[in-house]
Amino acid sequence: MKKYNPHAWVTLIFHAYSRDILRQLFPAMILIAGFSALLNFAIVYYEIDFEHNLAVHSLLGIVLGLFLVFRTNGAYDRWWEGRKHWGSLVNTCRNFANKIDAFLDPELQEERVLFYRLYSNFVFAMKEHLREGVKYEEMEHIDDDFKKGLEEHDHKPNYIVSVIFKHLNRLYREKKISGDQLIVIDQESRELLDILGACERIKNTPIPYSYNLFLKKFVFIYITTLPLALVLLYGYYSAAITALMFYILASTEFIAEEIEDPFGRDDNDLPTDELSAKIKANIKEILIK
Repeated sequence: MKKYNPHAWVTLIFHAYSRDILRQLFPAMILIAGFSALLNFAIVYYEIDFEHNLAVHSLLGIVLGLFLVFRTNGAYDRWWEGRKHWGSLVNTCRNFANKIDAFLDPELQEERVLFYRLYSNFVFAMKEHLREGVKYEEMEHIDDDFKKGLEEHDHKPNYIVSVIFKHLNRLYREKKISGDQLIVIDQESRELLDILGACERIKNTPIPYSYNLFLKKFVFIYITTLPLALVLLYGYYSAAITALMFYILASTEFIAEEIEDPFGRDDNDLPTDELSAKIKANIKEILIK
């Protein structure tokens, strides 16, 4: 996630991110400007006489603007919902660590280290699971059986939660925690999978295909017919105006596409790397004395 000063207008206007979008859209902008200039040349050269009317494109522009507003709001809702779930993950891990710290005797240092490693491993596994992969080098080593289990299971976070439940049950059988304490701790462990499932729902449920398809068609039709409304008023300047309009509309759609999957590594995605490191540090501070 890109960190920035929202009050630095000049810096934001000329930020490299806007230049990156411009660079990606530039070939299409040149093509649209060339089409508009060619249309203007044909009208002038062949002396084509027709009446221009901006009213139709003004109305279409309003409708298209509403489409883009819904599109952007839908994408931002997904981004913000993902952020809320990661905030819940931070709180859940802190609550679990504090309960383990209160329930386990201070001399049970190995158990404290074990749960610190399991929970931090879950967070990092979840982060990369939402990115289609898991980085073993980010995880704390527990034992060879745990590593082998990770390699054998496709859903790494789910496997780690199952290991957490097994160790909690072992603590209960060994009478290191009571039944009431097990019930209290069990809540946070179940919430891990609830949070993960919610994030998976965001990632695996894109906006409806037909909505995305027709929005892009609508933008294409609007931009390709816009020169007809501008050419008699602005002449060859209509080429630059049409290209600018395409940049505005397409960049809005481009941003929506980027933030609707908030768990990747793009500039506008959630800072899951930083959040994972923060959770790990918080758990370690609580449990490792």
